Amino acid sequence: MCSHYQAEKRRRQIEKHFGIRLPLDWEPPPGGLHIYPTQMAPFIRRPPERESGDETVPEFELVEGHFGLLPGFAKDVRYGVNTYNARTETVRELASFKNAWAKPRHCIVPCEAIYEPDWRSGQFVPTRFTAANDETLGVAGLWSPWKNPDTAEWELSFAMLTINANAHPLFGLMHRPDLKRPPHMQDKRMVVILPQAHYGEWLDAPPERSLEFMRPFPAERLAMVAEPLPANEPKMKPTRVTKAPPEQPSLF
Repeated sequence: MCSHYQAEKRRRQIEKHFGIRLPLDWEPPPGGLHIYPTQMAPFIRRPPERESGDETVPEFELVEGHFGLLPGFAKDVRYGVNTYNARTETVRELASFKNAWAKPRHCIVPCEAIYEPDWRSGQFVPTRFTAANDETLGVAGLWSPWKNPDTAEWELSFAMLTINANAHPLFGLMHRPDLKRPPHMQDKRMVVILPQAHYGEWLDAPPERSLEFMRPFPAERLAMVAEPLPANEPKMKPTRVTKAPPEQPSLF
Protein backbone atom coordinates (compact mmCIF):
# COMPACT_ATOMS: atom_id res chain seq x y z
CA MET A 1 0.00 0.00 0.00
CA CYS A 2 1.38 3.40 -0.93
CA SER A 3 1.18 5.82 2.00
CA HIS A 4 4.10 7.98 0.85
CA TYR A 5 5.02 9.27 -2.57
CA GLN A 6 6.91 12.13 -4.14
CA ALA A 7 4.73 14.50 -6.14
CA GLU A 8 5.98 15.46 -9.57
CA LYS A 9 7.72 18.80 -9.07
CA ARG A 10 9.09 19.37 -12.57
CA ARG A 11 6.86 21.94 -14.23
CA ARG A 12 8.04 21.22 -17.76
CA GLN A 13 7.70 17.51 -17.16
CA ILE A 14 4.04 17.87 -16.11
CA GLU A 15 3.22 20.09 -19.06
CA LYS A 16 4.93 17.79 -21.53
CA HIS A 17 3.66 14.54 -20.04
CA PHE A 18 0.01 15.56 -19.80
CA GLY A 19 -0.11 18.15 -22.58
CA ILE A 20 -1.38 20.94 -20.31
CA ARG A 21 -0.40 24.55 -19.59
CA LEU A 22 0.13 25.31 -15.94
CA PRO A 23 -0.53 28.81 -14.58
CA LEU A 24 2.59 30.98 -14.45
CA ASP A 25 2.34 31.12 -10.65
CA TRP A 26 2.00 27.34 -10.20
CA GLU A 27 4.15 25.90 -7.45
CA PRO A 28 4.65 22.32 -6.22
CA PRO A 29 2.65 21.27 -3.12
CA PRO A 30 3.12 23.76 -0.26
CA GLY A 31 3.48 20.94 2.24
CA GLY A 32 6.56 19.61 0.51
CA LEU A 33 7.25 17.21 -2.32
CA HIS A 34 6.96 14.14 -0.09
CA ILE A 35 3.26 13.50 0.29
CA TYR A 36 1.61 11.62 3.16
CA PRO A 37 -2.08 10.97 3.91
CA THR A 38 -4.25 14.10 4.42
CA GLN A 39 -1.66 16.41 2.85
CA MET A 40 -2.57 18.50 -0.18
CA ALA A 41 -1.19 17.38 -3.54
CA PRO A 42 -1.99 17.78 -7.26
CA PHE A 43 -3.93 15.35 -9.42
CA ILE A 44 -5.15 15.31 -13.02
CA ARG A 45 -8.80 15.03 -14.07
CA ARG A 46 -11.12 16.01 -16.91
CA PRO A 47 -12.25 19.65 -16.55
CA PRO A 48 -15.96 19.70 -15.56
CA GLU A 49 -16.56 22.34 -18.26
CA ARG A 50 -15.56 19.77 -20.90
CA GLU A 51 -19.05 18.25 -20.73
CA SER A 52 -20.46 21.43 -22.30
CA GLY A 53 -18.85 20.52 -25.61
CA ASP A 54 -16.71 23.67 -25.68
CA GLU A 55 -13.71 22.78 -27.86
CA THR A 56 -11.56 25.41 -26.15
CA VAL A 57 -11.67 23.50 -22.86
CA PRO A 58 -8.39 21.55 -22.38
CA GLU A 59 -8.30 17.76 -22.27
CA PHE A 60 -6.80 17.63 -18.76
CA GLU A 61 -6.63 19.96 -15.77
CA LEU A 62 -4.42 19.86 -12.69
CA VAL A 63 -6.14 20.54 -9.36
CA GLU A 64 -5.18 19.99 -5.72
CA GLY A 65 -6.82 17.82 -3.10
CA HIS A 66 -6.21 15.92 0.13
CA PHE A 67 -4.38 12.60 -0.23
CA GLY A 68 -7.01 10.30 1.24
CA LEU A 69 -10.53 10.17 -0.21
CA LEU A 70 -13.07 12.08 1.89
CA PRO A 71 -16.65 10.85 1.39
CA GLY A 72 -19.55 13.12 2.28
CA PHE A 73 -19.92 11.60 5.74
CA ALA A 74 -16.27 12.26 6.74
CA LYS A 75 -16.15 14.61 9.76
CA ASP A 76 -12.63 15.94 9.13
CA VAL A 77 -9.57 15.40 6.95
CA ARG A 78 -8.15 12.85 9.37
CA TYR A 79 -10.56 10.35 7.83
CA GLY A 80 -8.15 10.26 4.89
CA VAL A 81 -5.58 8.38 6.98
CA ASN A 82 -7.70 5.29 6.26
CA THR A 83 -8.62 6.01 2.62
CA TYR A 84 -5.44 7.00 0.77
CA ASN A 85 -5.51 3.66 -1.08
CA ALA A 86 -8.53 1.87 -2.54
CA ARG A 87 -8.35 -1.87 -3.14
CA THR A 88 -9.80 -2.74 -6.53
CA GLU A 89 -11.28 -5.95 -5.11
CA THR A 90 -13.58 -4.03 -2.74
CA VAL A 91 -13.77 -0.48 -4.16
CA ARG A 92 -17.30 -1.04 -5.51
CA GLU A 93 -18.61 -2.13 -2.10
CA LEU A 94 -17.00 0.03 0.58
CA ALA A 95 -18.97 3.12 1.61
CA SER A 96 -15.88 5.32 1.44
CA PHE A 97 -15.21 4.62 -2.24
CA LYS A 98 -18.28 3.22 -3.98
CA ASN A 99 -19.82 6.61 -4.84
CA ALA A 100 -16.62 7.89 -6.49
CA TRP A 101 -16.25 4.60 -8.37
CA ALA A 102 -19.85 4.67 -9.62
CA LYS A 103 -19.84 8.31 -10.79
CA PRO A 104 -17.12 7.57 -12.10
CA ARG A 105 -14.68 10.18 -10.78
CA HIS A 106 -11.42 8.96 -12.25
CA CYS A 107 -8.15 10.85 -11.86
CA ILE A 108 -4.41 10.45 -12.39
CA VAL A 109 -1.86 11.22 -9.67
CA PRO A 110 1.43 12.55 -11.14
CA CYS A 111 4.32 11.04 -9.18
CA GLU A 112 8.05 11.48 -9.51
CA ALA A 113 8.53 8.52 -7.16
CA ILE A 114 6.56 6.02 -5.12
CA TYR A 115 7.85 4.66 -1.81
CA GLU A 116 7.29 1.19 -0.39
CA PRO A 117 8.80 -0.61 2.63
CA ASP A 118 11.39 -3.34 2.03
CA TRP A 119 11.65 -5.80 4.94
CA ARG A 120 13.86 -8.45 3.30
CA SER A 121 16.78 -7.57 5.59
CA GLY A 122 14.56 -7.88 8.66
CA GLN A 123 14.51 -4.10 9.04
CA PHE A 124 12.40 -1.41 7.44
CA VAL A 125 14.12 0.12 4.40
CA PRO A 126 12.21 2.85 2.50
CA THR A 127 12.48 2.01 -1.18
CA ARG A 128 11.99 4.46 -4.04
CA PHE A 129 10.34 3.47 -7.32
CA THR A 130 10.68 5.69 -10.39
CA ALA A 131 10.16 5.29 -14.12
CA ALA A 132 13.25 3.74 -15.72
CA ASN A 133 13.19 6.46 -18.39
CA ASP A 134 12.79 9.24 -15.77
CA GLU A 135 9.27 10.05 -16.98
CA THR A 136 6.37 10.88 -14.67
CA LEU A 137 4.46 7.95 -13.15
CA GLY A 138 0.72 8.45 -13.63
CA VAL A 139 -1.15 6.52 -10.93
CA ALA A 140 -4.83 5.69 -11.41
CA GLY A 141 -7.03 7.17 -8.70
CA LEU A 142 -10.46 8.31 -7.62
CA TRP A 143 -11.39 11.84 -6.54
CA SER A 144 -14.31 13.30 -4.63
CA PRO A 145 -15.63 16.69 -3.52
CA TRP A 146 -16.00 17.15 0.24
CA LYS A 147 -17.67 19.93 2.22
CA ASN A 148 -15.50 20.83 5.17
CA PRO A 149 -17.90 21.06 8.17
CA ASP A 150 -15.62 23.54 9.94
CA THR A 151 -15.45 26.06 7.10
CA ALA A 152 -18.50 25.12 4.97
CA GLU A 153 -16.09 25.25 2.00
CA TRP A 154 -15.89 22.59 -0.71
CA GLU A 155 -12.54 20.83 -0.99
CA LEU A 156 -11.19 18.02 -3.14
CA SER A 157 -9.68 14.69 -2.13
CA PHE A 158 -8.29 11.63 -3.90
CA ALA A 159 -7.09 8.07 -3.41
CA MET A 160 -4.78 5.76 -5.35
CA LEU A 161 -6.08 2.42 -6.64
CA THR A 162 -4.16 -0.75 -5.74
CA ILE A 163 -3.99 -4.32 -7.00
CA ASN A 164 -2.40 -7.55 -5.78
CA ALA A 165 1.36 -7.61 -6.45
CA ASN A 166 2.35 -11.11 -5.33
CA ALA A 167 3.66 -12.02 -8.79
CA HIS A 168 5.30 -8.67 -9.57
CA PRO A 169 9.12 -8.96 -9.76
CA LEU A 170 9.68 -5.69 -7.82
CA PHE A 171 6.57 -4.77 -5.82
CA GLY A 172 6.23 -8.43 -4.82
CA LEU A 173 9.42 -8.01 -2.78
CA MET A 174 8.01 -5.17 -0.69
CA HIS A 175 6.13 -5.03 2.64
CA ARG A 176 6.62 -7.01 5.83
CA PRO A 177 5.82 -10.69 5.25
CA ASP A 178 2.93 -12.28 7.13
CA LEU A 179 4.70 -15.13 8.90
CA LYS A 180 1.38 -16.82 9.61
CA ARG A 181 0.70 -17.33 5.91
CA PRO A 182 2.62 -19.19 3.19
CA PRO A 183 4.05 -17.03 0.37
CA HIS A 184 1.27 -17.91 -2.10
CA MET A 185 -1.35 -16.61 0.36
CA GLN A 186 0.34 -13.27 1.06
CA ASP A 187 -1.36 -10.13 -0.24
CA LYS A 188 1.40 -7.81 -1.47
CA ARG A 189 0.00 -4.60 -3.00
CA MET A 190 1.01 -2.10 -5.66
CA VAL A 191 -0.57 1.06 -7.05
CA VAL A 192 -1.98 0.99 -10.58
CA ILE A 193 0.50 2.85 -12.79
CA LEU A 194 -1.11 3.68 -16.11
CA PRO A 195 0.63 3.57 -19.50
CA GLN A 196 0.69 7.14 -20.79
CA ALA A 197 -1.24 6.12 -23.93
CA HIS A 198 -4.19 5.08 -21.73
CA TYR A 199 -4.65 8.29 -19.74
CA GLY A 200 -7.59 9.61 -21.73
CA GLU A 201 -9.32 6.24 -21.84
CA TRP A 202 -9.02 5.86 -18.07
CA LEU A 203 -10.48 9.30 -17.35
CA ASP A 204 -13.45 8.56 -19.63
CA ALA A 205 -14.01 4.90 -18.73
CA PRO A 206 -17.50 4.00 -17.41
CA PRO A 207 -17.70 1.88 -14.23
CA GLU A 208 -18.26 -1.33 -16.18
CA ARG A 209 -14.90 -0.84 -17.97
CA SER A 210 -12.86 0.55 -15.10
CA LEU A 211 -11.42 -2.78 -13.99
CA GLU A 212 -9.87 -3.26 -17.44
CA PHE A 213 -7.21 -0.70 -16.49
CA MET A 214 -6.26 -2.41 -13.22
CA ARG A 215 -3.08 -4.10 -14.49
CA PRO A 216 0.45 -4.37 -13.06
CA PHE A 217 2.99 -2.00 -14.58
CA PRO A 218 5.92 -3.87 -16.22
CA ALA A 219 8.93 -4.20 -13.94
CA GLU A 220 11.17 -3.46 -16.95
CA ARG A 221 9.88 0.11 -16.98
CA LEU A 222 10.69 0.78 -13.33
CA ALA A 223 13.83 1.55 -11.33
CA MET A 224 14.05 0.63 -7.63
CA VAL A 225 16.56 1.93 -5.07
CA ALA A 226 16.78 2.00 -1.27
CA GLU A 227 16.45 5.50 0.21
CA PRO A 228 17.83 6.41 2.63
CA LEU A 229 20.61 3.82 2.55
CA PRO A 230 20.90 1.52 5.58
CA ALA A 231 23.90 2.24 7.82
CA ASN A 232 27.15 0.51 6.81
CA GLU A 233 25.59 -0.81 3.61
CA PRO A 234 27.16 -0.32 0.15
CA LYS A 235 25.31 1.87 -2.29
CA MET A 236 22.41 0.01 -3.89
CA LYS A 237 22.25 0.31 -7.64
CA PRO A 238 18.79 0.86 -9.17
CA THR A 239 17.12 -2.43 -10.06
CA ARG A 240 15.95 -2.27 -13.63
CA VAL A 241 15.91 -4.10 -16.93
CA THR A 242 17.11 -1.98 -19.82
CA LYS A 243 15.20 -3.80 -22.57
CA ALA A 244 11.54 -2.78 -22.21
CA PRO A 245 8.58 -4.32 -24.09
CA PRO A 246 6.43 -2.07 -26.32
CA GLU A 247 3.79 0.06 -24.55
CA GLN A 248 0.25 -1.33 -24.37
CA PRO A 249 -2.10 0.04 -26.66
CA SER A 250 -16.04 23.16 -10.66
CA LEU A 251 -15.89 20.57 -7.81
CA PHE A 252 -18.61 18.45 -9.35
